[in-house]
Amino acid sequence: MNVDLTTTVGTITLANPVMTAAGTAGHSTELLPLLDLTRLGAHVVKSLAAYEWAGNPAPRLHPAGTGMLNAVGLQGPGIQAWRRDDLPALTEAGITTVVSLWGRSVAEYAAAAALLADLPANVVAVEVNLSCPNLEGRRGIFAHDPQLSADVIRATACGLPRWAKLSPNTDRVVDVAGAAQVAGADAVTLTNTLLGLVIDPVTRKPALGAGGGGYSGAPIHAVVVRTIFDVHAAHPDLPIVGAGGISTGWDAVELLLAGANAVQIGTATFAEPAAPSRILHELHDWMERHGVATVGELTGAAHASLLLPPHVTPGD
Repeated sequence: MNVDLTTTVGTITLANPVMTAAGTAGHSTELLPLLDLTRLGAHVVKSLAAYEWAGNPAPRLHPAGTGMLNAVGLQGPGIQAWRRDDLPALTEAGITTVVSLWGRSVAEYAAAAALLADLPANVVAVEVNLSCPNLEGRRGIFAHDPQLSADVIRATACGLPRWAKLSPNTDRVVDVAGAAQVAGADAVTLTNTLLGLVIDPVTRKPALGAGGGGYSGAPIHAVVVRTIFDVHAAHPDLPIVGAGGISTGWDAVELLLAGANAVQIGTATFAEPAAPSRILHELHDWMERHGVATVGELTGAAHASLLLPPHVTPGD
């Protein structure tokens, strides 16, 4: 059968629902020799601030079971340097690009957004990273506070659709997602990493230079499925980009069924840089085998059985 992988995230139409995830695939075309970024729905670049930022002290990465702990600390050249040195290669290669931005205050987010005027047409959206450390959030993360999250979304209007990247480390994620939507977010990205810590057996101290970090990879996948499911149930008209623990085509399908319109592949690229391409092929093959013609048929389909009367079972 013919499978149409086209999907929409708010007002944006993507050729397929598979993207890279911010922070895992560089600021530009670093992965291009190993992964054809032009074949993906979009390439999400590493988060950028209005200024250059050195990030956290080494070591920054550490294995944690079958997952990974990182505390890179949002190292980046700043948006102006990125526009000058990195964006031209993305544009020349014809790579559909989503730029991720961050700040330590609402004013810094606004300053970053102001530097994103008049971008080339291949930049289709801005992912607003609300789940990074900051100076104003009560618990250290903007995305734990609906009001602060809404303030940032309102401050980052820049002429491009905005996706609010949220945190799984709060029981308020449904409220935060709703607040971001009301403030102008075209979609939410669910989710960023879980908070984690690894102790070094030799030093008996935290293994990362910054102490704790963000836990990602396969072990967090079920948490992400639940988060997407809950947000979609509460806000069925809010587009969702799913991210977390995707390493197979079925993992991607699962997030779509929970309510996502598209997905991002992150940690898997550390061990297998071409993982997004393989996962896209596996997604296509799964849809073909199961008679699913469009991505839209999958989005939120896991919720359908919950709408049946108690005496009716699926398949009756």
